Amino acid sequence: MNTMPKSNSTPKSNPASDPAPEPTPVVDERDEEIIDLTLDLQRTRADFENYRKRVDAEKQAARDAGSSSTVLKLLPVIDNIERAITYTPEELKDNTWVQGVAGLVKNLEKSLEGLSVARIDAKPGTEFDPELHEAIQFDEAAEGDKEVIADELQAGYTLNGRVIRHAMVKVTRQ
Repeated sequence: MNTMPKSNSTPKSNPASDPAPEPTPVVDERDEEIIDLTLDLQRTRADFENYRKRVDAEKQAARDAGSSSTVLKLLPVIDNIERAITYTPEELKDNTWVQGVAGLVKNLEKSLEGLSVARIDAKPGTEFDPELHEAIQFDEAAEGDKEVIADELQAGYTLNGRVIRHAMVKVTRQ
């Protein structure tokens, strides 16, 4: 038997050379669940906000389509009244009935403005814009660098800045 006394001491280590113990996350299952639920709530709120914006846009589009349809049905009536006034015989121009019809056109134009309907500028000399104007006739004999309107054949209109009927025009070059 070995009679050597047993040493109860363990070799002492140098604290500077030992790696620091890694911190353990303090997050328990409840904290993880709270984080998950918070993220789910944020996604749900964002989805709902996107849904609300989409529905509002669809409602506005439906309103615009209804307004556009209604206005398009009225435009031929306005065109006919304007033609009647344009081709009124000279001897009837001072007639009060003719002047009343001319006043009717002005009232219609004011009503259309209240509905955000605007007439497209298509006066002679205006530069031709294919987004606003539809060329029905083109003067091939004319020379020049830019295409301009020679005559407006039918008025065009916009609703809330969007074209609902292009202005039909005769185009020439200058």
